[in-house]
Amino acid sequence: MPDIRPFRGIRYDMAQVGALSDVVAPPYDVIDPALQDRLYDASPYNIIRLELNRAEPADNAESNRYTRAAKFLRDWQRQGVLKEDPQPALYLYDQTFQVEGQTFTRKGFLARVRLEAFGEGKIFPHEQTLSGPKADRLALFNATKFNLSPIFGLYPDPANEVLQAVEAGLRDRTPLEATDHLGVQNRLWPVLDARAHTIVQGLMAAKPIFIADGHHRYETGVKFRDDLAATGALSGPDDPANFCMMMLVSMSDPGLQILPTHRLVSGFPGLTATSLAERLAPEFEVTLVPDGARSLWESIEMEGTQELLGFGTVADGRWLLARLRSDATMDRLVPEHSPDWRSLGVSILHELVLKSLLGPLGAGSCRYVHLLDEVETDVRQRGCDLACLVPPAGMEHVETIASNLEKMPPKSTYFYPKLLSGLVLNTLR
Repeated sequence: MPDIRPFRGIRYDMAQVGALSDVVAPPYDVIDPALQDRLYDASPYNIIRLELNRAEPADNAESNRYTRAAKFLRDWQRQGVLKEDPQPALYLYDQTFQVEGQTFTRKGFLARVRLEAFGEGKIFPHEQTLSGPKADRLALFNATKFNLSPIFGLYPDPANEVLQAVEAGLRDRTPLEATDHLGVQNRLWPVLDARAHTIVQGLMAAKPIFIADGHHRYETGVKFRDDLAATGALSGPDDPANFCMMMLVSMSDPGLQILPTHRLVSGFPGLTATSLAERLAPEFEVTLVPDGARSLWESIEMEGTQELLGFGTVADGRWLLARLRSDATMDRLVPEHSPDWRSLGVSILHELVLKSLLGPLGAGSCRYVHLLDEVETDVRQRGCDLACLVPPAGMEHVETIASNLEKMPPKSTYFYPKLLSGLVLNTLR
């Protein structure tokens, strides 16, 4: 059963750093060099110096971006820039944001969660991980011995009982606030009420947790713990390294948004709507959509199924709506996967369309975007050969596939917005 704990978070002293907006950052894996520079310039105390320290030409085994991150962390703690909260808390955290002109607020809470190896408990992944990011994060874990950013976990709670219990424990209604580089408004409240902690722990004990974002950091936490255990360095079951910091959000939260991840594919120069339709015809019912990408996407959204895909051919500026005729070919192409996995729009696109039907034309390479404006801009600038509009996987797909210990295809989900690093830190030693 998931073991949820309040903890004494490490947080910035606002008297020393000024605005919280100046010291927070998005997760490391969405920070490009330009944003890294912008965050460095925002404040000498920005969490970027810990989360994603700059590489330098003279780096070596003794002095590198991981050791620099650890030094900044030690210095900031010694100077009082970062201070440990005096009492254990759960941290209520909400984010208000806009998607395609609509405003949403997603609510959850930060807690320590006992680590479980995937497949051995009630914490489930839904995405594949890569060795490179895990090696990078393990080096940072070993240098700092901290969780610098929260993992994003989801749990079933149709009645929203858990969050209500967290909110009932609030005493001080004045939040800490930060606005990130995308304009997302973030608010944080420590919840110190011991009774609320006990109720939340009891309610969460029987619930599974599905990792929405942070798979690499979660697996790195397990490896960090196991390495300590192998050397006899764990102090016991309550050692901080047995836990990770996690943001927990109900799968029924009205602000939980999974954005589509559209594909901008290169490698098919000169591909036209006519030739694409001929390739798709054996497996799809294909319809020309003269009104363009936005009208096509409205049709996909309105139907709300996974077997509708949209395609824009850049060579002639035309758009096609394709409806899968039958599951039979997907069943034959990827029999090792479950019917739920095979029915995902992203699975159909990659396995059937790009690999099988278009494979003889060449090897397509993908870039990924989430908004229609990004798709339309790239097509207009002829930045790709084929734009693919893909319906997002829903929470029901995440729950079903992850519960079966199966991983979804890469870039199947994009939970927006990202959680900020720097609101609360969690020590592992």
